[in-house]
Amino acid sequence: MNDRDLDIVARNAIMLLIALVVDNIDEAVDRIIHVWYSALIRKSDLNILQQRIRPLIESVCEKIKSKVPESCLGKTWTFGQRSLRLVLRKSSWDSLLFFMTVPEGLTAERAKQIRTAVTLTESRKDYRDRNLLLQTPSHRIAKNRFWEEGLLLPFGSRRYEFREPNPTFFQTADTWPMHDNADPLNGWSLKEVQNTSSGPAANDIYGKLFYHVRTVLRVFLLRVSGLQVSFQLFQLDASELPDHLGAGSFSRIEVSNIADGGYLGVPHTIGLMVPLLQRPVINPYATLITLFMNAVDENMTNKDRMADMTLHSPTTKRLFKYLPHKGVHPNGMQLEESNPDIIKFSLARDSVATFDHVFDRFFKDFPHAEAAQIMGAAVKENHTVIEKWPFRLTLRPGQPGAQEEFDRLLSGGVCGKERYMEWRRIR
Repeated sequence: MNDRDLDIVARNAIMLLIALVVDNIDEAVDRIIHVWYSALIRKSDLNILQQRIRPLIESVCEKIKSKVPESCLGKTWTFGQRSLRLVLRKSSWDSLLFFMTVPEGLTAERAKQIRTAVTLTESRKDYRDRNLLLQTPSHRIAKNRFWEEGLLLPFGSRRYEFREPNPTFFQTADTWPMHDNADPLNGWSLKEVQNTSSGPAANDIYGKLFYHVRTVLRVFLLRVSGLQVSFQLFQLDASELPDHLGAGSFSRIEVSNIADGGYLGVPHTIGLMVPLLQRPVINPYATLITLFMNAVDENMTNKDRMADMTLHSPTTKRLFKYLPHKGVHPNGMQLEESNPDIIKFSLARDSVATFDHVFDRFFKDFPHAEAAQIMGAAVKENHTVIEKWPFRLTLRPGQPGAQEEFDRLLSGGVCGKERYMEWRRIR
C-alpha cells in the first residue's frame, strides 16, 4: 500500500498494527472501527495506541534519531507468520508519534467544537440541504447526527465512553483535517450496507454501516490469522515506487485515479506500473486497474451537456420514469428553479445518463492504446476484476428493484461517471 499523504499511511499502519498486536479478534475489530471513523474514542482505545503501538514507533525513532530528515528508512515488525514493513522518511517517522498522542489541552468538548465548525459551518448550509434532499427522512436524521457527533455507532448505542479525541485525526489542538462532506458511507457499497441487518432499527443507516464494517473486518482478521502474509506500506509519490519494488512481482495493482489527466496521466502510469506486473508466461491474468474519476467531466462539451438537457432527450425521458412529477411535468418545467423538486431533478441527471461516447472520444483523441503497446501493455476489453462502469444503473425503469437502485445511486457518494480500465502486460 502506498500514498504520499502521511495521514493516510500513518492511519493505515496504525490500524494494521492494532490487527497484529491485539489477540482477541472481536476486540481488535471494534478498536479499528473507531480509530478509523470516530472523532472521539474510548479510553481503552487510546490505551492501545499509547501502550501497544506507540512503543513500536518510539523504538524506531530512537534508532534513527541521527539520520537526516529526508532519508528513507524502513522497519519490519514480525508477529508469528505475519509481518508489516513500513517505509517512511525520517521526518515522517517523527511525525507518526503525534498520531497516538492527544494534543495537550484538547478536551472532547473542544474537539467537537472544532469538528462541527467544519461539518456544520453556516457557509455550507446549502450543500448540506442539497445532500439531505437526496436522502430518505430516516437517513436525514442519521446524517445530521453524524455531522454533529462524528461517531460510527448504531443510533441507540451509548456514547458516554467516547470521551477521548481521536489523535489519528487531531494531531493539533485547533484543526479538523477532513472536508465537511467526508462520509464513511462513501467508502462502501451502499447496497451491501443497506442489506446488512441492524436489528429492529431497520432504517439506521450508520448502524448498518457499523455492523457491515465489523463483519468485513472480522472476516479479514480471521483470514490473515492463519496465513503467512506480509504487508508493506510506503509514503511515496507513485512515480518513485518502482525504485522500491521488484519488477514482475505483482499479480494485481490498483492505482486509484492517478491515471486521470490532473495527476500522472495514462502513459506515465502505464510506464511505471506495468513492469511491476508478473510476466504473461508466469501469470497471464496479472492486471493493472486504473480509475478515471474526472475524464468524463473534463471531456464533455457544451454540445454534450445541452443535448442531454433538452426536454425530449433520452436522459430526460428516463429521469421522468424515476422521479414523481410533483409539478415537474414532462411537457414543461413549470416550477421555479429554486424549488426542491427542480433541484433534485437537476442533480439526478447524471444518475440516468450514459457517458460511453464521451469516454470513448477521450480515449480515441489521445493515442493511449498505442502508447501502452509501446510500453508492453494492452487494454483488457473483457474485464475480470471490476466492471467498466460499476456505478451505472443496471435495471430498466419499472423492473423490480429499479427504483431502489436509482435512489441508492442518487443518495450515495458516486454519480455514475466513474470509469475503470483494466490493463495486462504483453511481454
